[in-house]
Amino acid sequence: MSQIGVFPASGGLGSSIVNHLLTLVPASQLTLIARKPEGLSHEADAGATIRHADYDNLSTLDHAFDNVDVLMLISYPSFEIEHRINAHQKAIIAAQKSGVKHIFYSSLGFAGDYTDKSVAHVMGAHLASEKFLSQLEGPMTYTSVREGLYSESFPIYTSWFDLQAPSDEIAIPHDGSGPGVSWVKKDELGEATAKLVAKYTTATTEGNAAEFPYVNKIVLLTGPREWSLKETVEVLGRAVGKDVRIRPVSVDEYVTLPHEGRHTYHGVDLSREWATAWEAIRLGETAAVTPTLRELLGREPEDYETTIRGLL
Repeated sequence: MSQIGVFPASGGLGSSIVNHLLTLVPASQLTLIARKPEGLSHEADAGATIRHADYDNLSTLDHAFDNVDVLMLISYPSFEIEHRINAHQKAIIAAQKSGVKHIFYSSLGFAGDYTDKSVAHVMGAHLASEKFLSQLEGPMTYTSVREGLYSESFPIYTSWFDLQAPSDEIAIPHDGSGPGVSWVKKDELGEATAKLVAKYTTATTEGNAAEFPYVNKIVLLTGPREWSLKETVEVLGRAVGKDVRIRPVSVDEYVTLPHEGRHTYHGVDLSREWATAWEAIRLGETAAVTPTLRELLGREPEDYETTIRGLL
């Protein structure tokens, strides 16, 4: 059987993918690679191979993917561009040197319906990494999985709205109207992504790789419908039982609001760069809806409001 690697195998999406893969393939078929491998003791006891590697210590990637046939590469968790690109490229090159045959890369659901352009700073490294994968020489193939915006990530887009201590207004550089977001539950993305990896692995093991439709392609996973930011905030208000409204502000004002370092990476405040996400939403980049998630899950994806109420 082909060996499946997951890196990083911890964190929100990584843990979800691993948990679902364990229901689809034997643990002995998994090589789980993480910055803190001691956190994977349960998976090790089940029979998975556990290794250490760290995006922030690039030398650890050199042999991290040895004996892995199919690699689920989860993107570096920040929205810096150059640092992320360098980390991704180093991992991809290391995988290629180790003989990995196919990479699944976790991209993001900006850039509209399969386009290669985005005004969102957060999408910059993903587009560059997708391009890098598409231009690789040699036999290694790839699938870029554009993961829709997590329903659970709403605080990033609502000026850190807190369900436990809700405010009356949300100050963002957007008035809430126009195209919105096809919110999607994170664990359902993990489940669907795991099923993609398992489907590819099974197809290649059985000699039917041509039946997998996403070789050297992008696949977009979204929620079942689009929610405008106004509707998004109304859901938050209903969940906490109070009237919550959007207060549109300029980008200049947004960057002066207290963000408690949440937009700071490696000592650099990227609040202004983050504000480009709302421009991308305004342009419809996150409004696309595809049936792929539903098809992979074999059921209707969970509604955004249901997910939010489940967080209370």
